[in-house]
Amino acid sequence: MTARVIAIANQKGGVGKTTTAVNLATALAAAGEKVLLIDFDPQGNASTGLGISRQARNITTYQLLSGEKKLAAAIIATAVPRLSVVPASVELAGAELELVEEHRREFRLRDALSGGLGDFGYVLIDCPPSLGLLTLNALVAAQSVLVPMQCEFYALEGLSHLMHTIERVRASLNPALEIQGVVLTMFDKRNNLSDLVAADVREHFGTKVYKTVIPRNVRISEAPSHGTPVLLYDFHCPGSQAYVHLAGELLRRERALAS
Repeated sequence: MTARVIAIANQKGGVGKTTTAVNLATALAAAGEKVLLIDFDPQGNASTGLGISRQARNITTYQLLSGEKKLAAAIIATAVPRLSVVPASVELAGAELELVEEHRREFRLRDALSGGLGDFGYVLIDCPPSLGLLTLNALVAAQSVLVPMQCEFYALEGLSHLMHTIERVRASLNPALEIQGVVLTMFDKRNNLSDLVAADVREHFGTKVYKTVIPRNVRISEAPSHGTPVLLYDFHCPGSQAYVHLAGELLRRERALAS
């Protein structure tokens, strides 16, 4: 089986991107998939959210990009069965500048992953909240992009930049790249704006928008400070259940594509 590589991207910060990466990866692992989460954000929040301490991050995505280390050396098992992570450190912020003059700079991550994914079924890449060289590397390495989108007024405006970038990557660097889906996050059923934004996004993107929406939920916010995904922190809360449903929906989409 060839691993499905999905970049989780949105250049806007605070949209639930890392939360989605960590909890979707956990839910896919709980569904029996072998999953690798690549923390590609210099802030390293996905690594923290999976309980990987700063001291344990000896080999990170920075060494992977620079070619110093192979993928196998960077993979760390997490407390979640079947879920592994390649952690990130703040060094990764320097990679954008260091790679500017390098040959094949947009292909560094793809080259690093090539042939090293073994029996992983899914690889999720948690991108930084910008459209720089790191995100470009993720889009070139991925087969598809999952876009978390906050239910707020300016949501669609920011998305046009990401779509433009995806089109450019498709035209010149990775023709196979596709939009895997759009996930509405931080949905608050008590306010009309969430419903209006959701309707607007569904009108623009149709069936690309997941039926599952991720609610605003205090347990989702609390879980990272305990270094654990919300599914382990409180499996029965609405946030956990939403990610379980999202994983199920994603797997059904992927199987339909494969058939």
